[in-house]
Amino acid sequence: MQATTSRHVVLLGIGHTNAHVLWHWQRNPIPNCTLTCITRFPTSTYSGMLPGTLAGQYAPAQMEVALAPLAQAAGAALVAGNACGLDLERRTVQFENHPPVPYDVLSVGVGSMPAGWLHYQHPAVVPIKPMQTFVDRIDQRIQAVNGAVERAKPIRIVIVGGGVAGIEVALCLQARLATHLPERQFSFTLATASDSLASGMRTASVAKLQRILADRQVKVRSHFEVTAVQESYLESRDGQRIASDCAIWATHASAPPVLQKLRLPLAEDGFLAIDPTLQTTAGHPIFAVGDCGTIVQQPHPKAGVFAVRQCPILWHNLHAILEDRPLRKYHAQRDFMKILNTGEGKALLEYKRFSFHAHWCWLLKSWIDRGFIKRYQ
Repeated sequence: MQATTSRHVVLLGIGHTNAHVLWHWQRNPIPNCTLTCITRFPTSTYSGMLPGTLAGQYAPAQMEVALAPLAQAAGAALVAGNACGLDLERRTVQFENHPPVPYDVLSVGVGSMPAGWLHYQHPAVVPIKPMQTFVDRIDQRIQAVNGAVERAKPIRIVIVGGGVAGIEVALCLQARLATHLPERQFSFTLATASDSLASGMRTASVAKLQRILADRQVKVRSHFEVTAVQESYLESRDGQRIASDCAIWATHASAPPVLQKLRLPLAEDGFLAIDPTLQTTAGHPIFAVGDCGTIVQQPHPKAGVFAVRQCPILWHNLHAILEDRPLRKYHAQRDFMKILNTGEGKALLEYKRFSFHAHWCWLLKSWIDRGFIKRYQ
């Protein structure tokens, strides 16, 4: 009897959803298949714990998943490198400095990047992604300006982006600096091109966040669309300026350049166009999960909670496409609990019409986050 030919399942990027495939593979691998993981970094960072790590509530290792042991436990091959495209006819992932990796089924989970920062790359700008290196990069920038700015003057920090990520970074970085550089003064400004903060949150929650920012002396500059970055200031489209020694780029999610190299259909927002099954609209045996895919029929915000809910759908559909069975559809939840880390041991929780800001909210968030990442560590 002839042995069944082994087929290749490949994960391009190990974010929330693709990491779940590795977790499942340890316990119940897909028969007659090999698994290969392609990643730029040796670790995967859980975004939900990044603000807490910034605030000093967690050690960096607590928000990280070491990918080599995870792949080894699953019996998977781990390829470290930057993919530069796909050969759709030969079904291979292409690299500049690595042999092509063949696939029978591919799951793309390369995430997103802050909108606009590629146009304003400057030593004074620190983008929040890649998250694996953000804490180190912000520490290095603060250390550099600490030695350059006169002791009598405050170090001026501007967070570009008025969404949830920008607010969490502003408040948690404050907590970090109060511990690491208590003798220095800092000024914080949140700059947003919009006329409001925390898009997608209810009015009561936004009002609470505005009060928290005011109490923590974080200035908010609305209608400030950055069009120029200099060493000591940011400039807006209408010529206004904000003095800045360190600009943290925390704008809304945009598509990473690699997606344009994959020769797959793109949605209007630049991310890979996918069906509710998470499969590319081109019909290839390719899925896109997490931020990097946009369901054309039902687009939803780019947030980690959606990536987590896609996990069982992807795992089922990997089996189904290899076995020529019907694929299952993912339906994004219309509402979900939001918890923002505000530093100093508190968090703001919003669920349906309720909104709270308290220590117990942070305890709940920490319990959820620790429980989620524990399975991968």
